[in-house]
Amino acid sequence: MTLAKKEIKICMGSSCFSRGNRLTLQVIQTYLKEHHLEDEVILKGNHCFEDCNDGPLLLIGSKVYKQVTGDSILEILEAELGGLKGE
Repeated sequence: MTLAKKEIKICMGSSCFSRGNRLTLQVIQTYLKEHHLEDEVILKGNHCFEDCNDGPLLLIGSKVYKQVTGDSILEILEAELGGLKGE
């Protein structure tokens, strides 16, 4: 039985992108590569989540992360994807 892949959607709307999701996208891509998770995780850009006041926004599975920063993204990735490493 194959497990469903985790899906990450990152807001690429102008507000979220300019407020930090440009860096967040780079951090996610690097994290996936360094932990060999490119085949385990689907990374998609989203135009807008319609919640700009709480941005930058990120959706992993059905959980929305608000006000994501360069500092918080690694903690989020470890919590969400840490169990996938080495499997």
